[in-house]
Amino acid sequence: MQRNIYIYILIMAGVTYLIRVLPLTLIRQEIKNQFIRSFLYYVPYVTLSVMTFPAILNATNSPVSAWAGFLLALILAWCRQSLFQVAVVACALVFIIECFVV
Repeated sequence: MQRNIYIYILIMAGVTYLIRVLPLTLIRQEIKNQFIRSFLYYVPYVTLSVMTFPAILNATNSPVSAWAGFLLALILAWCRQSLFQVAVVACALVFIIECFVV
């Protein structure tokens, strides 16, 4: 049986379109519920975190260096360092561990 890829693409486009259009058509007035508003406010941050975290752990040759870089970046971010400083120091630590330790 030969599969027609255009049918799959059409179904995928339809589902994607419905996901984006249904909220616009079903919700006409302003959302006043504080819980729903705060939930919708944090959705982009959670989505970015969920996509980034596995990439951090799989980007190196060793899980030890990945975890070390991640934990150092977490500590530096907690101490309110700039994003550039956090990225450079975490990458440097991963590089040092990859070259000399593991």
